[in-house]
Amino acid sequence: MKYDVIVIGGSYSGMAAALQLLRARRSVLIVDAGRRRNRAAAHSHGFLAQDGADPADIARVARKQLEAYATLSWRDGEAVSATGEKDAFEVVLDDRSQHYARRLLLATGVSDRLPNIPGLQDRWGRSVFHCPYCHGYELQLGQIGVIATGPMSIHQAQMLPEWGRVTFFLNGALELDAAAAKDLAGRGVCVEATSIASIEGHADVVLADGRRLPFAGLFTAPRNAPSSLIAQVVGCDLIETPFGTQIGTIDSKETSVRGVYACGDAARSPHSVSLAVGDGAWAGAQLHRSLILPAL
Repeated sequence: MKYDVIVIGGSYSGMAAALQLLRARRSVLIVDAGRRRNRAAAHSHGFLAQDGADPADIARVARKQLEAYATLSWRDGEAVSATGEKDAFEVVLDDRSQHYARRLLLATGVSDRLPNIPGLQDRWGRSVFHCPYCHGYELQLGQIGVIATGPMSIHQAQMLPEWGRVTFFLNGALELDAAAAKDLAGRGVCVEATSIASIEGHADVVLADGRRLPFAGLFTAPRNAPSSLIAQVVGCDLIETPFGTQIGTIDSKETSVRGVYACGDAARSPHSVSLAVGDGAWAGAQLHRSLILPAL
């Protein structure tokens, strides 16, 4: 069978895009590797009508709603190859099955490269976060730690006093100039230059000099990259952003390869569930438009 669109990635943006296409009675295959970026988080915040919901429940309900449409097909697995051109793409999955489509949509999400600090990865999504709009309110104006990864971390430290009392750990990742130091001091941010030895307990920062500082939560700015190599395999251009690497797209969400589109965290920044859903809905509408207006 040749589908109108194969969506690679079955999380929030991919499903949002698929919904637009299914409601236009287009045939869609979603290929999902089952690695939602927020799979470690117990609650999703900042998404209208879903504030505080379990992100797994949001995904489960969304998939059930999509499955009500007769033109949906779903494969649990990973796309390992994608070749072809507009109106004639072939996607090969890890089970060696071959699938064909007129258009491709890459909604693979991203992987997060976190600072190499013992205990940090284990707390990612639970007491260590990247987005204050998603997780800041629940910290109840308590003590917040920000762990620097690079220059973007200064912006994070500037923002977070809205949500609590902030300590900014430079951790060897950057040096503050006089202007940045003055700005942070004016916001009440405490700057800590001693390196971090580990993260323990709920969100306790253990420093190299033996001090142990407890926090309600920690924030850091990971470097991101698409969680799958499929964009490179099909030949899409990647671009560098302050947040990491993402798939380059134009306003219609089409990539540098004609007929291949991309959306969600892998193709935009900053990141959140609500932004991913909106980006996916737009991509789905633009994909449908390209199917009925071939000159686009």
